[in-house]
Amino acid sequence: MKGKKPKLLVILGPTASGKSALGMDIAHELNAQILSADSLQVYRHFDIGTAKPTSPDQERIRHHIIDVIDPAEEFNAGMFRERASAVIRDLHGQGVNIIVAGGTYLYVKILLSGLIDGIPSDTDIRADIKKENLALGTERLYERLKSIDPEAASKIHTNDYVRIERALEVHYLTGQKISNLHMRHGFSESSYNYMKIGITIQREALKDKIDERVDDMLERGLVEEVRRIRDMGYASDIKPMQSIGYKQINQYLDNEISLEQTIELIKRDTKRFAKRQMTWLRNDKEIKWYDIPQNRTEVVKLASKFFSS
Repeated sequence: MKGKKPKLLVILGPTASGKSALGMDIAHELNAQILSADSLQVYRHFDIGTAKPTSPDQERIRHHIIDVIDPAEEFNAGMFRERASAVIRDLHGQGVNIIVAGGTYLYVKILLSGLIDGIPSDTDIRADIKKENLALGTERLYERLKSIDPEAASKIHTNDYVRIERALEVHYLTGQKISNLHMRHGFSESSYNYMKIGITIQREALKDKIDERVDDMLERGLVEEVRRIRDMGYASDIKPMQSIGYKQINQYLDNEISLEQTIELIKRDTKRFAKRQMTWLRNDKEIKWYDIPQNRTEVVKLASKFFSS
């Protein structure tokens, strides 16, 4: 394996499209292991609401970067890239086939290329920055950027809100300075030989799958899971508790909304998120799209050829 770039089969698609199931099927047939690229499955105790692989699934197929940090710990795309790179080096050295699967497109993007211009915007983070701008003013935001990344700030005008916002957004997403990312990854060749497989699914079918998944999560005890995490002493405002599903359950437990409203909001917000995911994915021209399960056999053959070539 020495001298060759590690090969990564990357499986992409919107939430509830079947990425994990396809990844496990291929891993089972091709003796591969799965590197999870999911920003929520990294947290211990957050199982049902993150659609984390079950214990039997993890016994069947080895997964990496799942259950690696406690709920209140910081984790971002930069930290993911460091951990993922170490896992890939290790598996590549052992001659193990590697499948990357997970719903956090940003993690995949920064792992494969590190291209700062390829990092999609985050609507929630941008909304928070805009609120701060209205409350404090652009100059105050510029001062914060200056303290975080003096080099980037030196190239941005004090009143250039758009570039200030982007630099802060990238820092909040990746935990790294935008100037460093430009310098290290801006025009560098990827460290990996990769192939991207995308799962196509009709919009109405995806909506039905999302409804079914949310109902299943509630039946499996999502409310009890959130209550248990709160009983451990974790507050409702920590990062993973603010994600879709957990946020609404917390509102329900705090008597802010009814259970019926909770279910409705989780389904609505998940569908909106899936729509944003598809917008990002459609812009990625490297993805080869397949209908699953119709084209499952073809995809397995393609993956086998990719790993053996």
